[in-house]
Amino acid sequence: MEETTIRKGTAADLDAMVTTLARAFADDPVWGGWGFPDRARALEQRRVFFGLWVEMSLRDGWLLVTGGCEAVASWFHPGAGDDTPQDAARFRALAHQHLGAGAPLFLQGCALIERNRRADEPFHFLSLLGTHDAHRGRALGGTLLDASLAIVDRDGRPAYLDSTNPANIPFYERRGFRRTGSYRLPDGPVIEPMWRRPLGAV
Repeated sequence: MEETTIRKGTAADLDAMVTTLARAFADDPVWGGWGFPDRARALEQRRVFFGLWVEMSLRDGWLLVTGGCEAVASWFHPGAGDDTPQDAARFRALAHQHLGAGAPLFLQGCALIERNRRADEPFHFLSLLGTHDAHRGRALGGTLLDASLAIVDRDGRPAYLDSTNPANIPFYERRGFRRTGSYRLPDGPVIEPMWRRPLGAV
């Protein structure tokens, strides 16, 4: 069996990480369709917004990647991940610059995601997990998530994610995540928040 190298992602990996994630979400109902419906421009638009989120994760969280960034897991530390005023202003500016008439709906949906994010206790937040489309079928995403959750379990904190694709629910459930509800984006698909207690927790 092929051995997978797993390491921390760094600022030097930024372009490779963003490329992988942008390609990984091409068919995602939220980040492939609803958020970026213009297929001709969607890849570059995802690069813009995912680039901002990965930069924030480098600052306020942690990333695990396979050796060549074929798969990427972008996390935020417990209690981190909220936009600074500068982050929020940059996000709005990017939306208007790159999405034009679609910016208000996009911003409304992203605000809804933020409002529905659980806030009753600190958790590790899985912001993005994806495998480059040229490397699918090698179980890289699962291997990377398992390694990530080992770090989370050592910290003894819960993990949280917003599932944007119902096809991925069983993948997360096999690793202990459970759905906590659902809500629909404006004129868009359903988001399913998922929560996982650390191993050994009651």
